Amino acid sequence: MAIALRGVSKHYGALHAVDGVDLAIPRGEIFGLIGHNGAGKSTLFKMMLGLVPATQGDIRIGGATVTGRGFRAARRHLGYLPENVVLYDNLDGLETLRFFARLKGAPLAQCPAMLERVGLAHAGRRPVREYSKGMRQRLGFAQALLGSPRVLFLDEPTNGLDPQAIRDFYATLRTLQAEGVTVVITSHILAELQERVDRLAILASGKMQAVGSVQALREQMRMPLSITLALDEGGVPAARQALAALPHVACTAAEGGLRLDCPREQKMAVLAALAPLGARLLDLQIQEPSLEDVYFGLRSI
Repeated sequence: MAIALRGVSKHYGALHAVDGVDLAIPRGEIFGLIGHNGAGKSTLFKMMLGLVPATQGDIRIGGATVTGRGFRAARRHLGYLPENVVLYDNLDGLETLRFFARLKGAPLAQCPAMLERVGLAHAGRRPVREYSKGMRQRLGFAQALLGSPRVLFLDEPTNGLDPQAIRDFYATLRTLQAEGVTVVITSHILAELQERVDRLAILASGKMQAVGSVQALREQMRMPLSITLALDEGGVPAARQALAALPHVACTAAEGGLRLDCPREQKMAVLAALAPLGARLLDLQIQEPSLEDVYFGLRSI
């Protein structure tokens, strides 16, 4: 396992910022960590990086326990992008990376290539004070990549990035994943993570609420599918009649047809019931519950 946590807690007096978390992340996985503000995400990151000691529990990164002597060497193979990147405004982009490379013991020769990788080669000699928020974020990502890390911790990494830069960022993560790098990423933009992580964990008040792929969590929550029907004139009553015998399928009027809320296990029965409508059924769209639906569904339990 690239990351293994067992019974991990962090208490600040009566406040349990992280409370009994168990987690296992295999090598080469892109893993999402989501939760409300104050859920414990950043505290968990800092404990996994060895920056904050756990009150109790065991944390192993790359096989090395964060409290052991071997973790100092292991930490050289970690990359970290904090939520709020702090950079030196008077340095230019290349000087900034060389500064971080010296701190990490990474080859200085990597720095120009890292700027190229994040799309900042053209701005390498510009002072950081002239960088936009998105450019600063990309420079922060570049420093996290120094030293060819085996595990990357990325806290809200797409803050300030435009749509093209976000697409490029996730393309880079997929390339790193193919090289065996493990990525742990947090984001408040759930739609952004939905199709881009292999698995995710949902934290609430320091406790792990659920872990799994988006599809596994949908099935665990037994959330209904949404099916939208586009029907010709007269098709609505025919569709209602065709579906009347199916229990637990709710029909509501929608522009140009009907919307159905359908239990997952009845999807094929619904399609079979609609087949006799023939040409009266103009179009059909099936929509899975979004990650946002799953998240708020879990929080309401």
